[in-house]
Amino acid sequence: MLLLFVLICAIAAINVKDLLSAVMILGAYSFFMCLIWAQMGAVDVAFTEASVSAGVGTILMVAAISKTTRRSKD
Repeated sequence: MLLLFVLICAIAAINVKDLLSAVMILGAYSFFMCLIWAQMGAVDVAFTEASVSAGVGTILMVAAISKTTRRSKD
């Protein structure tokens, strides 16, 4: 079931047009990957995935998006 959520998040992140939405979906992707790693017994990898990718990575990407300006309108 978790793998299905990971697959849905990956496809949605590729197909979405808005960058902020893509970052949020990738944050959810990282969270589900964290759950998969924990379920497999790799607690250290799950903790790293949660703190670095789902936590800090998402915050940094949102900050970078907020600092940039849009050049063209779709």
